[in-house]
Amino acid sequence: MAERAILVVGGAGFVGRYVVDRLVATGERVVVPTRRRAKARHLFVLPTVSVVEADVNVAAELSRLARGASAIVNLVGILNETGGQTFQKAHVDLAHNVVAACKAAGVRRLVHMSALHADPAGPSRYLKSKGEAEAAVAASGLDWTIVQPSVIFGREDAFLNLFARLLRIAPVMALARADARFQPVYVGDVAGCIVRALALPATIGQKYPLCGPTIYTLRELVRYAGEVTGRPRPIIGLGRTLGLLQATALELLPGTLMSRDNLASMEKDSVCGCEFPAVFGFQPQALETIAPTYLGPEAAKSRYGDYRVRGGR
Repeated sequence: MAERAILVVGGAGFVGRYVVDRLVATGERVVVPTRRRAKARHLFVLPTVSVVEADVNVAAELSRLARGASAIVNLVGILNETGGQTFQKAHVDLAHNVVAACKAAGVRRLVHMSALHADPAGPSRYLKSKGEAEAAVAASGLDWTIVQPSVIFGREDAFLNLFARLLRIAPVMALARADARFQPVYVGDVAGCIVRALALPATIGQKYPLCGPTIYTLRELVRYAGEVTGRPRPIIGLGRTLGLLQATALELLPGTLMSRDNLASMEKDSVCGCEFPAVFGFQPQALETIAPTYLGPEAAKSRYGDYRVRGGR
């Protein structure tokens, strides 16, 4: 009989690559489904990883993949709706499909990545859909663990990197909700918690907010990105009306730099209000330790940043 593998749904994405790296380092076999295998080529070199073409939104395909798995990790999440990819489909429907696949295949262990302050009654469609997905997992009767990270930073992030790109071209930064608060957490630390949770029975049936050591306003984060990249810019905070107009306009641009739903999510500060979970046995890394390795002017000229960020602990 073939050795059982861990099925990582969303394993080709930002957080996924770090989770897969760490699973491989512990000797686990991993299966990563993706609709386009070429987009996961960064995983091809890992010795115990199988990348398979499959659409996890199709319940039958997901159930087939779950057969023979020892556990499932669901990392799928989107920040904005584009085309047919909706919050309902990516968060809620997929969570139900993952639960059904686990039950059909007899897989007991499920680790699910949600978001900080996910709530079916939350202020945005993003947080509401994340909350509904959590509810489906918590009601599943499986051996589940849910992690709830604040905004995640790291070399491939869509957060600090976005600010850095905008600062290259904008003489002034106009920010909606400039005083919104965040407690960013390093992607390697999120991945570490997910991998450790799989091996810790004490985490079963638990939800864990995950935040870094420091709270910042959005204004402070953009200012810091400017300092690290060597492109400091004046920052102008926009009031509610102008901020809404800005988000509405940006929704029309390719890539969706900002949306009205993003703005609604920021009504709830992305701050934990608690210590980093002691059960995982480590403390989170500071943004100031990691960000310069991929945002700094020398980062593009040196591979040191990549080794530092991807090396983990």
